[in-house]
Amino acid sequence: MSELKLGITRKEHFNAAHRLHNKNWSDEKNKKIFGKCNNPFFHGHNYELEVTIIGVVDPDTGYVIDTKILSDIIKEKVIEPFDHKNLNLEVEYFKERNPTVENIAILIYDVIKKEIPQHLELKIKLYETPRNFVEYPFGV
Repeated sequence: MSELKLGITRKEHFNAAHRLHNKNWSDEKNKKIFGKCNNPFFHGHNYELEVTIIGVVDPDTGYVIDTKILSDIIKEKVIEPFDHKNLNLEVEYFKERNPTVENIAILIYDVIKKEIPQHLELKIKLYETPRNFVEYPFGV
């Protein structure tokens, strides 16, 4: 079999609320920088997540990764902790970080990376809206 790398992608979806706010700034500065996203009563998004695993196809299984295993990892480590949650209040990581789409993508990457074999590469694409998304790491 070829030693060329390829990527396999799993798509998932979750809904979550958040508020963009820097506790070190005044309310006025927060409103100026974050606008409607600084609503003190929070606001929500329908996040679309693409998790791509990059590697060489295993000659025995024909897989880069078993997509059932990948699906289970995403459900346990991302969907269950984030879906229908207030990220600021219910996800410990965001008690000290602003839950921007950038920071959410970094957290998702970090928790999934710990669960997959080290020889595999990982790329996250997280859509906050159909027009706004993050790729992490970028350029992989």
